[in-house]
Amino acid sequence: MNSRPVQDIAARLISRAVPSLTALSLLATPLFAQEETSTFAVLGKAGIIGLFIMLLSIVALAVIIENFVSLNRDKLAPPELIDEVQALFDEGQYQEAMELCENEPSFFTNVAGAGVAKIGHSFSVIEQSISEMGDEESIRLHQKIGWLSLIANIAPMMGLLGTVSGMVKAFNEIASSGGQANPADLAKGISEALLTTLLGLIVAIPTTAAFAFLRNRLVKTVIEVGAIVEDLFERFRPENA
Repeated sequence: MNSRPVQDIAARLISRAVPSLTALSLLATPLFAQEETSTFAVLGKAGIIGLFIMLLSIVALAVIIENFVSLNRDKLAPPELIDEVQALFDEGQYQEAMELCENEPSFFTNVAGAGVAKIGHSFSVIEQSISEMGDEESIRLHQKIGWLSLIANIAPMMGLLGTVSGMVKAFNEIASSGGQANPADLAKGISEALLTTLLGLIVAIPTTAAFAFLRNRLVKTVIEVGAIVEDLFERFRPENA
């Protein structure tokens, strides 16, 4: 089975990522306005919670790239496999079609294979088997992108946790100094509070957008593949049904 060249996929990912990266760089510009401020210094000011948010961003990026590659239309339902299965059906070679589905696992072949395995039974049994396998495969695929939804929800909550933590530190400084705290001492806690909030939003916003895009594309593909499989087995429907 031929697959799309990795270079083409990478180029598409880069082209989609450039606008988001540009926007994020504009958001991050105030953080690096001063020459003495480095990336590590900013992360240091964000504290341990900020570090966890950055780790979440790495996980989110990995999941996004993996899903962009594995959940595209040609991976879930390779056109050449659809043509081969249809040709075998036209020739009545259902055993060969079953072997092809088993040897070339994908969303299409898994759903079609479930129907082929029930050939010889009533059409309602075939239809139910296809429907059940389609639902099972759809749930499995949605679980893959579900991690992005989880990260998109956790990131701003961790940012809020960092905000509360930073403000607690600032007020503790005021309390311990008897209300005579040095503004420079207060700035550390306030800086942590604001930075963690900013980092949480920077991670959550593009992750939410990626989740919505992947979910919509997956739903569209599942519907298209379902229609193809339905047409494939339509020949087994009784004429009086």
